[in-house]
Amino acid sequence: MKDLSGFQGYGYDKGRPKVIQALWLLVQGTFLQRWWLPYSWRNAVLRAFGAKIGKGVMIRHNVTIHWPWKLEVKDNSWIGVDTWILNLEPVTIGSNTCLSQSTYICTGSHLFNHDNFEFDNAPIVIGDRVWVASRASILRGVTVGDDSVVGAMALVTKDVPSGSKVLAPLGAVSPHQPKK
Repeated sequence: MKDLSGFQGYGYDKGRPKVIQALWLLVQGTFLQRWWLPYSWRNAVLRAFGAKIGKGVMIRHNVTIHWPWKLEVKDNSWIGVDTWILNLEPVTIGSNTCLSQSTYICTGSHLFNHDNFEFDNAPIVIGDRVWVASRASILRGVTVGDDSVVGAMALVTKDVPSGSKVLAPLGAVSPHQPKK
């Protein structure tokens, strides 16, 4: 029998004091998500809040980043409109990687069998030269290897080997076959 009133959030460290968390939410909602804010300013704001943002990174408008101090985006990567990075734990995005529109990256989960539904969070690593297509979701603890494709609307719940394709709706991983 679940009793959510006993939830404690064990093992989850937000990483900054409440005043910084509140300031981040204000700045993100007021400025960062707006279409008129240039990429360079978005990157500067994210860096000011502790994100590690490489050179040539393009983060589009309406992107939601839960905690910037738990985000690393390497050189020349793109994050598309309406992407949500729910990073209760660290998220690393490699270089020359594209997260297309409305992708969902979620490091958080819960222990269903725990009486109080405690957290079961884990980091996510997305490698270099990866394409995560529109509306795909990558869940807690997953590593997506270099040179991989996560197809539109795919749900990724386990590691993706380098050079693989994950296709929706079944989410089956198949080795990448180069064109002849």
